[in-house]
Amino acid sequence: MTDDANHSGSHTARWYENWTEAPDSPWQNRPEPDYDYHYPTLTYERDGRIARITFNRPENGNSITPDTPRDLTHAVERADLDPRVHVILVSGRGKGFCGGYDLDMFAEKRFETGDSVDKVTGTVLDPVVNAVNHDPSGTWDPMIDYAMMSRCNKGFSSLLHANKPTVAKLHGFAIAGGTDIALFSDQIICADDTKIGYPPTRTWGIPAAGMWAHRLGDARAKRLLFTGDSISGKQAAEWGLAVESCPATELDDRTEALVERIARMPVNQLMMAKLALNSALLSQGVANSGMISTVFDGISRHTREGYAFQLRAATVGFREAVRERDEPYGDHKRAQFER
Repeated sequence: MTDDANHSGSHTARWYENWTEAPDSPWQNRPEPDYDYHYPTLTYERDGRIARITFNRPENGNSITPDTPRDLTHAVERADLDPRVHVILVSGRGKGFCGGYDLDMFAEKRFETGDSVDKVTGTVLDPVVNAVNHDPSGTWDPMIDYAMMSRCNKGFSSLLHANKPTVAKLHGFAIAGGTDIALFSDQIICADDTKIGYPPTRTWGIPAAGMWAHRLGDARAKRLLFTGDSISGKQAAEWGLAVESCPATELDDRTEALVERIARMPVNQLMMAKLALNSALLSQGVANSGMISTVFDGISRHTREGYAFQLRAATVGFREAVRERDEPYGDHKRAQFER
């Protein structure tokens, strides 16, 4: 055995050192990337070995805008490239995780954003282009719709395809498009009273990410999507959708305990474990499910019933249209959080 003072066998648990901490680290004497970054819809912070991505539109229920998938993709890649990060935690500020798409814009205002010009102007993501394509009096091109919505899926699925583990912390509500994001995470931990579901299957929506059957199995996924019903965080844990549920007052502490436990693992071990397990998940046809579901999501917004919902929202407001949609099911009281 060597007498070298730097020999790994002469140090206690050297395998717990980060990539950048080892004596022979390729990152020796290299500057660190930015700890923090602010995006239009979320913030990014690195806290030791944990990257924290936090949706930051609390006044709008952290609802999804055209910026959200791009912001999330960039933030996840930032964490994935940082050798100091072991685990990525996604959460939301305010009353809930994410209330889905900002349908005050997409349904009530028919995608109108004014005359502003930015990097999506003139592309398939242009809100004005999509407003024209969603006009009930005009012709709908399903591939313009698919080109737009599939980009959202690509952004959200960065959580699944990241090399490092991703954990979603849910509280308050994770509804509609918010579940597209949460279900792409490797692990979900939630408060007992979190509301999780996809009510738009009642009209004007199919979960474009296509992840429900992969996460819950066929029967339970159908139980939710055939009714548009939601489940609590406690039931999500009982069904296996979440790995843990707890009282809301304990959620922060329990989440920190989970991500700190994951962060203790070597980065390369985490990456190999995720890649190995993802190989089984992806072989189930995740990409195909997302493609088909995205096409059907577009169709569902352009049926007679879908147009009726859109026109009703434009006439009386989105919240009233949702109330009318959900009242027969007896669960419309929290409709203000559903988008």
